[in-house]
Amino acid sequence: MKTVNANGARIPQLGFGTFRMPENEVLSILPKALQSGFTHADTAQIYENEAAVGEAIQQSGIARENIFLTTKVWVANYAKGAFAASVKESLRKLKTDHVDLLLLHWPNEVVPLEVQIAELNAVRERGLTKHIGVSNFNTALMTEAVRLSSAPLATNQVEYHPFLDQTKVLEATATYGMALTAYYAMAGGKVPNDPLLKEIGEKHGKSAAQVALRWLIQQPDVVALTKTATEARLAENLAVFDFALTADEMMRIHKLARPDGRIVSPDGLAPAWDGAA
Repeated sequence: MKTVNANGARIPQLGFGTFRMPENEVLSILPKALQSGFTHADTAQIYENEAAVGEAIQQSGIARENIFLTTKVWVANYAKGAFAASVKESLRKLKTDHVDLLLLHWPNEVVPLEVQIAELNAVRERGLTKHIGVSNFNTALMTEAVRLSSAPLATNQVEYHPFLDQTKVLEATATYGMALTAYYAMAGGKVPNDPLLKEIGEKHGKSAAQVALRWLIQQPDVVALTKTATEARLAENLAVFDFALTADEMMRIHKLARPDGRIVSPDGLAPAWDGAA
């Protein structure tokens, strides 16, 4: 598995995401995903499946040190008295003494960002995580988080797919030596049926989904999260390193972005998103 070097964190370019995946599904598919070649598993406190992820890693037979494990602290746990305790609870569920990457899941104005970043750094200094980062931050919040953090931030995990222009976030992550980790890569089911992606895929003997994943990871310092509950899809999702898109194909896919392309923007959590470049 190829990796992205983001401020010292070697993040595998393809991750297996577990958003909205119930525990029985995680236990069924994640061991197979790890055995088939995935080395990066992504979960979160709010997904309520950390325990299943931990069990699945053990069931896989793959050594823990060969897996890059990410989880995210939920906004209700950002306060100074709750943060570290919530991380230790995550580690208990994940059956490990540390994660490789720990993220703030969403912005939350109730707790000052300075406190959130200080807590994130504190658990890193205690060895509970190797690397730290953020998720769903706009560029202004990213800049402030970088300024406040004594340790470098490894990534900003955000929605990113061909229908959403994330140029401004990409420029910001590049400025700070961070990776952009893309979630919702299939755009809620829009990618597999897109005519352009299907057309480009036919030229390469690939599916539209594989084209979208290739488009993501072919961009500098972009990590893509995939998700499937179907064993047959695992090999398809991994088979994106044996072809390359042309510069023209990359540009045509970028042009699919549209003003209403964002899918994930929950009230009470979402920041004021950056506009298209």
